[in-house]
Amino acid sequence: MNYKNCVFLLIMILVSVKINAQNDTEIVVESQSKKATYIKGNALSILAAMPQIGLETGLGKHATFQIDAIASFWESLDGSPLKFLIVTPEYRYYIKESFKGFYVGAHLSGTTFKLSKFFRGTNGYEQGFGYTAGMTIGVQKRLSDRLNIDVFLGGGTHQAFYKGYNKASGNRVDGAVKYNKSGEWLPYRGGVMLAYKLN
Repeated sequence: MNYKNCVFLLIMILVSVKINAQNDTEIVVESQSKKATYIKGNALSILAAMPQIGLETGLGKHATFQIDAIASFWESLDGSPLKFLIVTPEYRYYIKESFKGFYVGAHLSGTTFKLSKFFRGTNGYEQGFGYTAGMTIGVQKRLSDRLNIDVFLGGGTHQAFYKGYNKASGNRVDGAVKYNKSGEWLPYRGGVMLAYKLN
């Protein structure tokens, strides 16, 4: 799978969401933040060379919709793959007001990956796809008229479908007929997003 094409497609989707948000012609707005749209980047994942970008747009006085993606294109020093893409649409409910204070979110993500479980000491890698279903909690604070900070943590279940290969030969080594399957409960989202208001 070509990860650069996936990232390009995601950017096009995010731009499309922004264009559609701008085309909204509702005149009556209960709150200025209700129809706001923020573009966001995760400062912590950038430090790990795994960019995470997203858009969050207002749905109502207390509700927003966010879509974000995090990706890794790297290999470790010994050539083991650490490549993945996770695209996460999420509904968020703010206790106080959209884009302000404490919120809870629910999401369902799509994942694709090619990675080596280096912590297990194997000389193989796994390639496949999966999905996550879970919750996020966080706090968003306004820093200026256009800039917010969003601190969040989330987790849930990850269900994966994959094939195992030998790193040296590229031959399949897992013995499964089609796909191996695995499921885990774990934290898989988190960070500090800097959010810039677009409208």
